[in-house]
Amino acid sequence: MNIFKNITVVSLEQATVAPYLTYRFAQDGMTVIRLEHPVYGDPNRFIGDNVLGEERMNAYFLCINAGKKALTLNLAEAEGRELLKKLIQELKVDIFVTNQLPKNYQKLGIDYEALCSVKEDIIWLGVTGFGPDSNEGAYDPILQARSGLMELTGEEQGDPQVVGIPLPDMGTSEHAYGLLMKALFKRQCTGEGSKIDLAMFESSVSWLTVPITLTASFGKTISRRGNTHEFFSPVSVYPTSNGYVYLAVGNDRQWKSMVSQDRFKTLDLPEYEKNAGRIKDVVNLNKTLAGITQQCTSEELIALFNEITVPISKIKTVPEVIQDPLVKKKLLHAIDPKTNTRVTLAPPPNMTDFLETTGNELSFPPRFGEHNREIYGEKLGMSDEQMAAIKAKGIL
Repeated sequence: MNIFKNITVVSLEQATVAPYLTYRFAQDGMTVIRLEHPVYGDPNRFIGDNVLGEERMNAYFLCINAGKKALTLNLAEAEGRELLKKLIQELKVDIFVTNQLPKNYQKLGIDYEALCSVKEDIIWLGVTGFGPDSNEGAYDPILQARSGLMELTGEEQGDPQVVGIPLPDMGTSEHAYGLLMKALFKRQCTGEGSKIDLAMFESSVSWLTVPITLTASFGKTISRRGNTHEFFSPVSVYPTSNGYVYLAVGNDRQWKSMVSQDRFKTLDLPEYEKNAGRIKDVVNLNKTLAGITQQCTSEELIALFNEITVPISKIKTVPEVIQDPLVKKKLLHAIDPKTNTRVTLAPPPNMTDFLETTGNELSFPPRFGEHNREIYGEKLGMSDEQMAAIKAKGIL
């Protein structure tokens, strides 16, 4: 049963943070309608290879926009703002999302007060870089730099590095997902809507649980350490004869299990018996351990450590991850009805009831303004002549 099928989300979205959030809602089976300016649209439509051979449907855009509908609407014009109000009323919109700069809220008629006056119990979310009082631009790497994530990523003696995925973008999306689910529950209990302001900076800093506590409370210096761990050893990447593995010995019992194996008996030393001793000599320990692991294949080491229940993994490439049995069965798909192109999408964090009913399939990412006729015409009752007239004025 899809309990979210009657929830409608309208999102004035672009880039990643809001589109990934609404993509999560599409996976729940909500009706998600993305709004775009009729001329400029979402810049991400132009990013990546032109895999379909048409404008505004480039590869990067396809990754997080399946399952949605797309409208064009010029909110800079009064007629466009009135049409948004009609959308909110007629479609009984439950959630409105935007990642516009706060200075544009009132100018575009998307501020909470304006939309609440149309639908009293609406749930409104504004995602910003640094809060509703700031109009500072907020690209993901800038947030990684300012939040400390970059300082914590990279080799100990090397330059700070960005995280391999846009964590400020996607992490904020996940925080927003939780807040909006709480707001839906609150509305169910009280009948009241909500206004939510969420800053990507605050979201990003919230991941720094251990670094902030140890720095602020106990004067510790926390910085990047490459592949090693601040508090456990041996934990790192180790070479093998045919690749690399990541080994994580998390306690003294696991260490004892490891050095009881013939390959590692030379490391069964009194000074390494406790984790503190291994941490103290981590550089030499890792060098010696690497000399042993590189004489084995990755498969041999994985079989050995799995047998003694010590965590280990091959460092997989993206194609290998896609073929992992735990991933493969949960991959999502979208098929373009126009070109029959089949796009494979990352699996959801957890399988939803809606996705189970669709066989892991979502509707293809929408073309620019693809659903104008369906929603403005069929849902709002506008005639072709009316739509053509306001399109001529640059509203659609």
